[in-house]
Amino acid sequence: MTGPGAITVLCAVLGPAEADVVRSLGEPGTGVTVTRRCADLTELLAAAEAGSGRTAVVSATLPGLGREAVARMHQAGVRVVALDEAPEPSTDRLAAVGADGVARTVEDLLPVVRDETIVPPAAAAQPPGGSVARTGRGRLVAVWGPVGAPGRTTTAIELAVALAAGPSAADAPGRHRRANLLARRGALGPVRRRAPGGGSRASRGQAREQVVLADADTYGPCVAPRLGMLDDSAGLAGAVRAAGVGPLDVETLARHAPVTLPGVRVLGGIGRPGRWAELSGAALDAVWERLRDLADWTVIDTGPVLETDELLSYDTRAPQRNAATLGALAAADVVVVVGGGDPIGLQRLVRGLDDLATVPAPITPDRLVVVNRVRAAAVGANPRMSVRAALTRFAGVDAHLVPDDPAGLDAALLSGRTLSECAPGSPVRAAFGELAQQVRQVVRARSSAAADTSPWVGIPAASRG
Repeated sequence: MTGPGAITVLCAVLGPAEADVVRSLGEPGTGVTVTRRCADLTELLAAAEAGSGRTAVVSATLPGLGREAVARMHQAGVRVVALDEAPEPSTDRLAAVGADGVARTVEDLLPVVRDETIVPPAAAAQPPGGSVARTGRGRLVAVWGPVGAPGRTTTAIELAVALAAGPSAADAPGRHRRANLLARRGALGPVRRRAPGGGSRASRGQAREQVVLADADTYGPCVAPRLGMLDDSAGLAGAVRAAGVGPLDVETLARHAPVTLPGVRVLGGIGRPGRWAELSGAALDAVWERLRDLADWTVIDTGPVLETDELLSYDTRAPQRNAATLGALAAADVVVVVGGGDPIGLQRLVRGLDDLATVPAPITPDRLVVVNRVRAAAVGANPRMSVRAALTRFAGVDAHLVPDDPAGLDAALLSGRTLSECAPGSPVRAAFGELAQQVRQVVRARSSAAADTSPWVGIPAASRG
């Protein structure tokens, strides 16, 4: 029997120490009752989600104990206290995965279990959620669009390249501090690809910002093959695994994201869509947070589906395939919504904007709408005016229009390069350069507390065609 004020404990301690823990916590007068002795993490999670206890005492070396497991117990309302008796303490790792308290001996365990106000050291140093965009750290841009291949990946790649080119010197004084710091720490590494005509493109002396291009599409990941990279190594999945078991530092993250373009690191996707379960939500959120320290900008290519897989999680807890997309949208400072410049693409875009507005996760109101491959052959004479009129009427938004350039885009696809390499004079490249400036303007407006409060950010008249 447990008293009304007793702290109920789930015990998952390995080895002989389990008996000592149960005996110590169960002594009369402690106000603690051990309600379940769990043999492994699976049994512990089942007991936590069944409401059998409100505090879990676990061994620091419990197999499978990581960020995702701790997040599941927190969602069930269960605190996690780790018993770490190893000669070399792993306090930083335990705090990084979310443990609420750490005890070094069985004798120290009772005060930690009873003190529900203890905050893990690493967590105390983290900024609260939602304040990241105001700390001056790197920015996240999520590129999303409805189904039908509207050009999300092309937009993400070309936007990343345009952001890496950097603003004018007057717009961003001291913008290379993070790059210089990483270079001194040996985190940047060499540029692997070569510019046309020989020589590294990063050696031209042009000032650049550091950008990470991440592929979080769990349905059709293709950033790596689009850039002519081998897709047998999923950099994002590796970063998620590292974040799931302990603290993720900048150097480790940089190793998973090689420098592929000047100023642009590529955090490759999962390669095969069947590997979507490797992109778990809690660890992936930690990756997005750490990317703010690695680069000035992170551009995330996301999947098209926004459903929360409620049918899967109704009777039992299961991984959610769309967690990567939803997490990226929730973490982003700016969301770029991409639609196709044809009747079907515009219809899907209008419906997609409605779907995005009803996503349960909190998403930034700073959004830019992009219509890709705008051409007269698909929408009739004066396509720019026709597209803008349709979106104004049916969605109430103004869009940034990207013209069609089949020759330039096909050349980039065939060679595995960007437009700046194979078609520098392409109007598509110029349009994405203007989009990058719009993204910068949105971020500057938000930082200066002068952002537009409407949910859709318009494009200044000077940039309209």
